[in-house]
Amino acid sequence: MRINKYVSETGYCSRRETNRLLAAGRISINGQPCSGADHVQPGDTVTIDGRAIPRKAEAVYLALNKPRGIVCTHAEGVTGNIADFMNFPVRIFPVGRLDKDSEGLILLTNDGSIVNRMMRAENGHEKEYTVAVDKPVTEDFLQRMRQGVAIMDTVTLPCQAYSIGECSFGIRLTQGLNRQIRRMCKELGYRVTQLRRERIMNVRLDGLETGQWRHLGTEERNELLEALQDGEDRQEEAGKNNEITDEGTACDV
Repeated sequence: MRINKYVSETGYCSRRETNRLLAAGRISINGQPCSGADHVQPGDTVTIDGRAIPRKAEAVYLALNKPRGIVCTHAEGVTGNIADFMNFPVRIFPVGRLDKDSEGLILLTNDGSIVNRMMRAENGHEKEYTVAVDKPVTEDFLQRMRQGVAIMDTVTLPCQAYSIGECSFGIRLTQGLNRQIRRMCKELGYRVTQLRRERIMNVRLDGLETGQWRHLGTEERNELLEALQDGEDRQEEAGKNNEITDEGTACDV
């Protein structure tokens, strides 16, 4: 296995941070400093600053069909918090949120490395919802949703919106602003009466009953993780290109 993939999969740090450690000569295989081109073989000893890398607990990836009334927080004392609802034997946390009044798919994991990669809008990871509203959905409404709506001192990114029924529609977002769909609808004169998330990237509800959860299947999980890593690699490559273009003018942000 390539060294940067090996280190990132231990959960010690991201692949990007691993590349920085490699460039600084801080990672060794069997006592020898290594580069990003090196591979780890079975039986090899990998160290960072001379210390063995602790292995993380086995990763858990769950899909939950969240009911209304459950709050996506682990904060103790919050009625209906998702930790109490799941009562899972190891600590897991939701990736992103669904507000208390919304329902549908939410991913839960103990793998902190996927959170930022999944939530970055620039990576273009899709989430799909079905929405019921208080009056008939028109083509003008859908077109305005697609183009972007001014909310919260910004304009939402272009998205896909399509009719489902007289007073319902589907929407695919690559963004996750606070109560985004509800705010978009309100701005256009509509009130959301029901909101359910059906899909996050390649993971779908697919008949999962409200309140039920399941482990992601092996193929499903691998496809998700590969897509997340591809997005990370694109961002890293874009960063390298910017460094080359702006050489001598880079600044910390």
